[in-house]
Amino acid sequence: MSIIPHIVVQGAERAAAFYCDAFGAEELDRIPTPDGRLMSVQLRIGDGLLHLADEFPEMGVLAPPSIGGTAVVLALDVTDAEAVFAQAVTAGAEVRQPLADMFWGDRHGQLEDPFGHRWNVSQHMRDVPHDEVVAAAAIAFAAGPAS
Repeated sequence: MSIIPHIVVQGAERAAAFYCDAFGAEELDRIPTPDGRLMSVQLRIGDGLLHLADEFPEMGVLAPPSIGGTAVVLALDVTDAEAVFAQAVTAGAEVRQPLADMFWGDRHGQLEDPFGHRWNVSQHMRDVPHDEVVAAAAIAFAAGPAS
């Protein structure tokens, strides 16, 4: 069994090109509809798959801008966070959280793509014992949200 994200965008043609530029995706397949929209574009990013589709409002299939944002964050586990982050920003992603060394042992940052989807980019740097991660999370969240 595997889980494969299927995201909805406004402009699947542009989004597929963006993901290829930003994350080195490889397009595997696409299914167009008679009206020119794309029902599905299958991409490979690293060893994972991503499906994306145009909006189909008549079927309740909507992208983040149409619903006021997203509650989902897609995560990329990479070997060179600096390079992936820079490539995505160059391609047009917006930095939501700059790359930084995190208490759980990753170099981590968050981007928002031009289609309203959020992406975590993480590179594992060091192993941290679970009890230390839990203690550090308690401290970080006791301080409240960053302003």
